[in-house]
Amino acid sequence: MSTITDTMARDHRRCDEIFSTAEEQVASADWDAASDVFNRFRQATEHHFSMEEDVLFPEFESRTGQTMGPTQMMRMEHIQMRQLFSDMERALTSRDRDGYLGLSETLMMIMQQHNMKEEQMLYPMTDQVIGTDADDVLKRMEGVENVA
Repeated sequence: MSTITDTMARDHRRCDEIFSTAEEQVASADWDAASDVFNRFRQATEHHFSMEEDVLFPEFESRTGQTMGPTQMMRMEHIQMRQLFSDMERALTSRDRDGYLGLSETLMMIMQQHNMKEEQMLYPMTDQVIGTDADDVLKRMEGVENVA
């Protein structure tokens, strides 16, 4: 049986790898490749957010009754990261290497803290409350459309 923690932590690593590649492309001023990879990163991360916001968080909230707890904090951090995505896209469009890399550094710090909270607290709590329904929840998460 799969766990939410293992599956979502693996997806964090996948998004992180794409993020790192985009940063490398910007650093070397390969703007076309950077734009393509950044769009892949943004799409992968938005899909990850959608899996959480559309399925995982509501499932956790309905089972625990906690709607103003950890899931609310994660949603607020998603909003913060989405703003950085937009700012980074503008820096890419204007080929502002230093601007992009500065925003990228900020995003990396936020993502690391965010992912740690999810992987060490929220996901294990979710695995505990979902229990044997994890495979069903994961299937529904995988079926979430990528809106980005």
